[in-house]
Amino acid sequence: MVRLSAPLVATFGLFANGALGALEVNLDDPESIKSTAEQVAKDLLTFYRGDEPGWVPGILPGPPPDGDYYWWQGGAMWGALLDYRHHTGDKQFDDIITQAILWQVGPNKDFMPPNWTASMGNDDQAFWAYSAMIAAETGYTDPPPDEAQWLALAQAVFNEQTHEDRRVADGRCKWGLRWQVYPSNNGYNYINTVANACYFNIGSRLARYTSNDTYADLASKTFDLIQRLGYISDAYDVYDGAHLPDCTEINKAQFSYNAAMILQGCAFMYNHTNGAEPWKTRVDSLVDRMLQIFFPNGVAFEPSCEPGNCNADMESFKGYMHRWMGQTMQLVPETYSKIYPVLKTSAAAAVAQCTGGDNGRMCGFHWTSGAFDGKVGAGQQMNVLGALISLLTPSVAPPLTNATGGTSQGDVNAGSDQSVMPSFPPITGGDKAGAGIVTAVLMTGALSAFAWMSMD
Repeated sequence: MVRLSAPLVATFGLFANGALGALEVNLDDPESIKSTAEQVAKDLLTFYRGDEPGWVPGILPGPPPDGDYYWWQGGAMWGALLDYRHHTGDKQFDDIITQAILWQVGPNKDFMPPNWTASMGNDDQAFWAYSAMIAAETGYTDPPPDEAQWLALAQAVFNEQTHEDRRVADGRCKWGLRWQVYPSNNGYNYINTVANACYFNIGSRLARYTSNDTYADLASKTFDLIQRLGYISDAYDVYDGAHLPDCTEINKAQFSYNAAMILQGCAFMYNHTNGAEPWKTRVDSLVDRMLQIFFPNGVAFEPSCEPGNCNADMESFKGYMHRWMGQTMQLVPETYSKIYPVLKTSAAAAVAQCTGGDNGRMCGFHWTSGAFDGKVGAGQQMNVLGALISLLTPSVAPPLTNATGGTSQGDVNAGSDQSVMPSFPPITGGDKAGAGIVTAVLMTGALSAFAWMSMD
């Protein structure tokens, strides 16, 4: 049993009156895990202000310098909470989750809200599609008929990212999905793993959910592309990406979420194809290498940044890895004996970081240190939440399909026909000064925070 001390927490927003006190978790007891996960979920939502007057629903405070978080991490948080709901049966956050996701849908029902075009990456859009896909796969309450539907939202993102205007037209990198959506954005010529892995992951899940093999063919084509470019090595190291024109000078940084989203996609393809090769070999190879690279001594670790300084984005990767490896155990049961013991030791180390210090129950980031490090944030809370619920995954219902009880309505033609920058009404002279300052601040923050991913 791991015990967490819990000094008084200064909370705000939705859970200002939440119960306080010491937390205990027995990782051999599902009910104990659920109880502790509930408290971690509540503490996660203390970072959210979108349910308060004057704040925007769906997003965490930001982007820098107005807060630590970019748009995509809001989508990631709702995905984590939807997974939490599925694993625990706890529906107390349903209203806030539904409002948050639907608020960020955008005018074309495709998770492309105009306010975020200045930093819109294909991976950013995809993380919101992940949340919609989780909602469809777990039987989450469907939106009203006049609103965008979960399955159709995921299809819209996939369709838009299939468009030629988001992809490389020719050369060695042909058909590679660009990191950024718009040519004006820094990183447009970076053909990275995360954007292509997101597309592969969504395609594999749509294939299984809809039984439409067009999605499976595109997912398979994308895995082959990632592997052909050398972003997945012969040893199944998963690298970050490379620049145009040739995608040959590969940035060999390894981040857990890249490998994990490819692994999860392979697990869906394995399940969809009834265990056909090459998906089983790919699952096994990725699992073996991920356990070596990202779990030294059985505890999750980010080798490409944690020895130094991970940014707010990177500080959320461990939780995705836990959740997606958990789902791999479910979809490919033969992997259970390898994955589960490591997720369990890692979860114990994660919970031990939640001693809080002057910050109450909040969780730290460096799980291998054995001591609270004071590095708190929404990503750190998502990490611990993901670690806890990953231990419950083998015992919960597998993802639904439209043949096994899924109710979400789809639209194979969802999304916009083109990805051009939106046009806005003319700005009056009195608006220009303030708008210019705001734009400069937003662009500076976005470019500085993402610059590390654009550099080899």
